[in-house]
Amino acid sequence: MSEDGAGMGVRMARHRGVAAVAVGLAALLLAGCGAGGESTDTANSRAEAPAGGAPAGAAGEQDQAGAGAPDLRVEQRSIIYTGTMRVQVDDVEGAARRAVAAVTTVGGFVGGDNRRSVAADAEAELVLRVPAAKFTAFVDELATYGRQQRREVRTEDVTEQTVDLDARIATQRARVDSARKLLARATSVSELVSLEGEVAKREADLASLEAKKRKLSDLTALSTITVTFVGRDASTAEEETETGFMVGLRGGWKVFLVSMSVLLTVLGAVLPWLLTFGVPLGVLMVVLRRRRRRPAPPTPPTTPFGGGHPPAPTAPPPVPATRSAP
Repeated sequence: MSEDGAGMGVRMARHRGVAAVAVGLAALLLAGCGAGGESTDTANSRAEAPAGGAPAGAAGEQDQAGAGAPDLRVEQRSIIYTGTMRVQVDDVEGAARRAVAAVTTVGGFVGGDNRRSVAADAEAELVLRVPAAKFTAFVDELATYGRQQRREVRTEDVTEQTVDLDARIATQRARVDSARKLLARATSVSELVSLEGEVAKREADLASLEAKKRKLSDLTALSTITVTFVGRDASTAEEETETGFMVGLRGGWKVFLVSMSVLLTVLGAVLPWLLTFGVPLGVLMVVLRRRRRRPAPPTPPTTPFGGGHPPAPTAPPPVPATRSAP
């Protein structure tokens, strides 16, 4: 072999040794990365495991159970809003029509409408059902119709009642299903009758719970506001607390008018009875009194001898004259 061939063989051997070393180093690096990844995953799984040493499957079941729990945050709570307010306006009928149109626009409806159209003291009382999400804005809008005199808003948190009803409804549905299955497998008449009664009872209880849930859902979905529109002549709370001569005079005049109206009402109710029974009775009493007051005719006196003429009057005996002393 020549020197050139020997040098080439040495160089090839060197290249093969370097390649083998490179391949070994790569294999060592890959093995280290795999071990590190396994140790990291093991550490993470141990960290995620519960303190009691429960397996990963139990932890997953706990997460699923927690996901099914009700969300009791403020925005997820069930709250019933009810309110009353009194607004003084220039046109009572116009304000009432405007409120009805506004509640229809926001997706609500009118639950009650009581109006009194009197020239001096007009009044309209409306019971409006409004979606709960728009309740506050709607009440503020009603206050802009005139001068707000009174506002009262009450809230009731029924979240716990809602959750309890949901749980009871789910349990009752399961009881109804089990009773129906037993009814389908009944073999005797007595067993059939007994199971039918049990199914009917459980279905009635379920219907009652569902009715309560529907009512509660309606109250939470639609809030209630009772607004009273009054005219400018209506008395306010501040005026009722005033004192003085003019206040007393106005109050006395109102009481007098009310008393007269009551008196005329009573008189109108009694007048037909007076005309029917009172007039004939009064005429009869007058006739009886006149008969009692008429004098009786004189009767002629009778004599002891039966004569028709009375005896002549006798003259009184003469009185003797008396002498005066000398």
